[in-house]
Amino acid sequence: MSSPIIQVENLSKQYRLGAIGSKTLRDDLKRWWYRTRGRENPFLKIGETNDRTRSGFSEYVWALQEVSFEVQPGQVLGIIGRNGAGKSTLLKILSRVTEPTTGCVTMNGRVASLLEVGTGFHPELTGRENIYLNGAILGMTRREINRKFDEIVDFAAVARYIDTPVKRYSSGMYVRLAFAVAAHLEPEILVVDEVLAVGDAEFQKKALGRMEAVSRTEGRTVLYVSHNLPTLQNFCDQCLLLENGRLHSQGPTDQIIKNYLTHSAGNTLQGRPVTRKGTGEVQVADIAFVPPGGRAGDPVRSGSPMDIVVALDYSRYTGRSLDLQLDLRIDDQNGNRIFWVSNTVKGVRLNQSEQVRFSIEKLPLLAGTYYVSVMLRDGQMALDWIQHGITFDVAEGDYFGTGRLVPPGQALSLHPFEVYAS
Repeated sequence: MSSPIIQVENLSKQYRLGAIGSKTLRDDLKRWWYRTRGRENPFLKIGETNDRTRSGFSEYVWALQEVSFEVQPGQVLGIIGRNGAGKSTLLKILSRVTEPTTGCVTMNGRVASLLEVGTGFHPELTGRENIYLNGAILGMTRREINRKFDEIVDFAAVARYIDTPVKRYSSGMYVRLAFAVAAHLEPEILVVDEVLAVGDAEFQKKALGRMEAVSRTEGRTVLYVSHNLPTLQNFCDQCLLLENGRLHSQGPTDQIIKNYLTHSAGNTLQGRPVTRKGTGEVQVADIAFVPPGGRAGDPVRSGSPMDIVVALDYSRYTGRSLDLQLDLRIDDQNGNRIFWVSNTVKGVRLNQSEQVRFSIEKLPLLAGTYYVSVMLRDGQMALDWIQHGITFDVAEGDYFGTGRLVPPGQALSLHPFEVYAS
């Protein structure tokens, strides 16, 4: 068996809350005093587990604690866990953005990282200049970059703006160019956080295809953080599950995802983890987007009819009288509200309905990816609130009935709908 391309041993990272940086002069003097007396760093003994659901007393927390694993050359490793589990901190250490508090990381190859929008770009430089700058940082010669330049620009679809300063790019253009640079400049290790969610559905599919080619065809190693579990199942050989800064489990992707869903029982929707707020007496069990005469998962097209079917779970219901109100909000990728539907504006009472169907006559969305938030209330009391719990894609459609497809964008017009409770 070949030697690992990444080896992580007892990796830990400690942060000081409420401060920029983790050190003060007083703390440095205390560390020096303990070190001169041959004693262990006192701040490695204090600090609390990074459980964001509980308040604490220490001003120090462990974002990562005693994490160890290995990655083989050409392996595609998924990293999953709830928000705040330590995923981004781990990638920042592997990308040499920040240093660990304790532990050791050995990486045998060049690393290209995409951790957030605009990573590694200088805003005053043009797209062309940033391509050459990033290539130089990776240790590539100008000739090597020239050979890849046209391929990068074509993949990112920014040819018209390649000589424009990137500070004038949209977030989507930023991500497309940053990913194209990272994926095409031949790094041995590609590290990608879930920044790809900023791109549209077409680009996300294109980016995943490129990452698969980088791994399968070119034999490069990919580390990928995502909350999209079906994508991880299709793309990753192995997965790590982080929980409160510690390595919970590691192994085949299907098994780790099963562990994750079991560990997050009650906090998943459509197989994806969600954060719920509310009493939980009644909860949303499922949301499906169904074209009339079709099934959940079938393509939903712009301008076509669509049903949003919401299943409710009464397993914790106490039997008291309820005045249920169900609101659905759909946002674009920038968090802007596109439209909202509710049973209250139609005067439909839900009583103890197990299924609520919002029937939209003509979907007023152009092609793209959208986020859905749901609020289930009893009067003014929140029973279940899920913000941006799931996403759904809209395909191009003949919205105006002219025989021509409308290109991607946002909203088109008002959206009449009906509500049926059963």
